[in-house]
Amino acid sequence: MKNILYLLLILTISNTAFAQEEKTEKEKEDESLKVFGSVDTYWKYDFSGYTDSDGTSNIKTSFADNQNSISIGMLSVGLSKKVGKTSFLGEFSFGPRSFKSIPTFQIDSTDDININIQNLLITYELTSKLSLTVGYMGTFIGYEVISPTGNFNYSTSYLFSFGPFQNAGLRFDYALTDNFGLMIGVFNDWNVYQDFNGVTDLGGQIFWSPVDGYDIYLNFLTGDPSGTIFDLTAGFQLTESFYLGINAADYKAKDESGYNGVAIYPQIALGESFTLGLRSEYFMIKDQKDEAGQIVTQGENVFSNTITGNYYVGPLTVTTELRIDGASTDFFRDEASNQTSSASQFLIAAIFAF
Repeated sequence: MKNILYLLLILTISNTAFAQEEKTEKEKEDESLKVFGSVDTYWKYDFSGYTDSDGTSNIKTSFADNQNSISIGMLSVGLSKKVGKTSFLGEFSFGPRSFKSIPTFQIDSTDDININIQNLLITYELTSKLSLTVGYMGTFIGYEVISPTGNFNYSTSYLFSFGPFQNAGLRFDYALTDNFGLMIGVFNDWNVYQDFNGVTDLGGQIFWSPVDGYDIYLNFLTGDPSGTIFDLTAGFQLTESFYLGINAADYKAKDESGYNGVAIYPQIALGESFTLGLRSEYFMIKDQKDEAGQIVTQGENVFSNTITGNYYVGPLTVTTELRIDGASTDFFRDEASNQTSSASQFLIAAIFAF
């Protein structure tokens, strides 16, 4: 009997030690430093043949500016780690796509090759449902992001190009349930991690997932001099092969100017390796007024349609894209640099994610 008891005791101790060792290994895996990122390159041809001397693209959205050239996008490298309740994320990038200026906000982007911080933040889990994040982070506004791995299309929408890219600030995220969450935070002015005006903006988000595969985000951001933006971002996996994304926004600047627009993103998987999608966007720039309320600059609108096919080979995505834009005014240029109301382009891009 004693021998049997000794044997059971030895087995119990062995199993306990193995379980502790297994848990320790899992903890080590969770707390290991993770490295990720992407590399992208592209060729674009504007059918007008237009090339601007300052490198501005005929279709005035972010990135993919170069005409008829094998060009680079960016190298993005990210680092993340979690220890206990605390985690950090750091992400930086090199190359023209790393940070391009947008017309409204005078972001410094004078060099063709530049370095930019995409994310630099620390998160602490106050409870199992409430977390605090502080630092410089990709914006919570809008559907599209800077990194090409986060978008279905390689070129970007007008809503993305005119909205905030990044926000520096402090935010609280509260998950009431797995399907419903809230965020509230204070932030600097758009796209700056050192704001000499101080913390000027207040932002928030409501997340709701009514059923699995349906995600809806209601966002707002307001401040002086930033202005106020309301934004809806949603994604619906309607069937196993068909997905629909939606983005709508309204922005009002301090001088009563601004923009609004809506974009839809239907996508259908035609097999395991190929997906075909459309981005159809209506974007309107509002009238710009002086202090007396008189119109200084008349507004204009653009209707843009982008057909994109993505072919996936492991970590590599090969993107082909045809884009046709039409405007209410002569917003574009033809080959002779004359103003025209339409523009179209074709591009091929290669994106490697790691």
